[in-house]
Amino acid sequence: MEEFLRDYLPIIIFLAVAIALGLVFLIAAALLAVRHPDPEKVSAYECGFNAFDDARMKFDVRFYLVSILFIIFDLEIAFLFPWAVAFKDIGLVGFWSMMIFLAVLTIGFAYEWKKGALEWA
Repeated sequence: MEEFLRDYLPIIIFLAVAIALGLVFLIAAALLAVRHPDPEKVSAYECGFNAFDDARMKFDVRFYLVSILFIIFDLEIAFLFPWAVAFKDIGLVGFWSMMIFLAVLTIGFAYEWKKGALEWA
């Protein structure tokens, strides 16, 4: 049992430090934060329009389009990190597979740009 506890001691210490540090930051923020609320500062703001208007009002779909495009391109770019880490081991097949992937990504970005999905005017 003692060996079992000794193996997990670093994890327990790490968790204790993390919890203690988190509590210190939460308490410090609660005690030291400057509070000057005004109606504009505490109002809800979502997607470019007031949240308390009529639910049937028209809103601009570009907010959602830009967010979806960001998520798509952000997730695709996230594939580059594991590829870069394993670059020595994947060889030419892995290299050209990523080049095709990046070409498709670039063509998609150019298409969205040409269609005006990123324009606000």
